[in-house]
Amino acid sequence: MIEIADFHRVEMRVGRILAAEEFPEARHPAWKLRIDFGPDLGEKRSSAQITNYTREQLEGSLVVAVVNFPPRQIGPVRSEVLVLGAVSDVHPVLLVRPDAGSQPGDRVA
Repeated sequence: MIEIADFHRVEMRVGRILAAEEFPEARHPAWKLRIDFGPDLGEKRSSAQITNYTREQLEGSLVVAVVNFPPRQIGPVRSEVLVLGAVSDVHPVLLVRPDAGSQPGDRVA
């Protein structure tokens, strides 16, 4: 169990995927993403194992990401945010998506 204060320290924001590039150097299949989080946070990069989505399905779409974890080096990519998805043994990673009307930079609480 965690306290509500612990949850509030996790900063989740809405972002718009600007570009999804192939990432052949990744140990597990993944995309390299450039994501816009609005004027306060700007663009961030991420590596995401969401290969059940095509580039066309990703680019321009809204996602939710944790933006206050320290960056991680994943091969040649510095991943600055953690894109959130539902994980199970039954299906591939399914992205957590905000409803229409959400804007890049909106806080998720």
